[in-house]
Amino acid sequence: MSERAPAAPSELRPRKLARLPDGHPPVLLVTADAEEQFDWSAPLDRRNTAVSHMRAVVRAQQVCDRYGIRPTYVVDYPVATQPAGAGPLREIAQDGRCTLGAHLHPWVCPPFDEQVNPHNSFPGNLPRELEAAKLRETVRAVEAAFGAPPRCYQAGRFGIGPNTAELLEELGFEIDFSVCPPFDYSAEGGPDFSRFGCETYWFGRQRRLLGIPLTGAYVGWVQGGAHAVYRAATSPAGRALHAPGALATLRAVDRLRLSPEGFGPRHHRRLTEHLLAQGVRVFTWSFHTPSLEPGHTPYVRSEAELAQFLDRFRAYFEWFLGDIGGVAMTPLELRDALESARPSDSSVSCS
Repeated sequence: MSERAPAAPSELRPRKLARLPDGHPPVLLVTADAEEQFDWSAPLDRRNTAVSHMRAVVRAQQVCDRYGIRPTYVVDYPVATQPAGAGPLREIAQDGRCTLGAHLHPWVCPPFDEQVNPHNSFPGNLPRELEAAKLRETVRAVEAAFGAPPRCYQAGRFGIGPNTAELLEELGFEIDFSVCPPFDYSAEGGPDFSRFGCETYWFGRQRRLLGIPLTGAYVGWVQGGAHAVYRAATSPAGRALHAPGALATLRAVDRLRLSPEGFGPRHHRRLTEHLLAQGVRVFTWSFHTPSLEPGHTPYVRSEAELAQFLDRFRAYFEWFLGDIGGVAMTPLELRDALESARPSDSSVSCS
């Protein structure tokens, strides 16, 4: 594996790679965005704060329990402040079966001092004072609901910004899941992770924050310039020519994420094998809690699709923990393992 990670958004510099000890088995983390339900195809609206779907969180939790996995639920303000949202998670957390973190959707978290629009939906785009105020409100809500301050964070819409790392340090966070390679949100004013890798890293002023990217990559025989090829294929002209499907069929370029949302077992295995060959050892399986009840996300519209959705959890967990000898960890357990293997000042910088 290269000593230097792919280029990062400027807000993540400087940083250092965080590597597991030699011989450590591949690690699986599971994260879920515990958030309000809303129509993903409609404009954002502060009034969309319903969390009734959280009663269904037990569906994924039971699968995780079967495989000894303690998922991390990053919880946003509407979930934390409503009994229908916090209650189901509180029962799971009291048994030590999960980790709870924080998730910031600015448009539904006070103070409501900004306009609701796509640009402001990325919390890192907000003025420092406003991002800080919303983060503090989220932390207070999570602590009030569950009895302890969150130590893990994921920015809504992966909207990490130039002030985020410093704010996370000030608020006592230790882990961040806000990076989502190789996706590019710059068309809406968000970050561009198209050249970002899946390696874990230390960042922040003191380099004590652990960055754990969600797992995704361009997979195929086109590697140099994969993002440009994929972007051209998914343009209106490219879609009219059915270019994305052709590229996938030819195994030239496929943009994959380790998620049951829109990706099936063949994608999960292909992505994992691709990254293992590159030396990646930490894998993050991610999803949104509204997908656990039909009708809230594009990925699960019926009971049949829900059954298929949960089958994807089982198939991947069985394969990762069995066939390839991986282990499941919590983010804090992973941080401890990486800290124990951390070189001193000679550790490698990456920009």
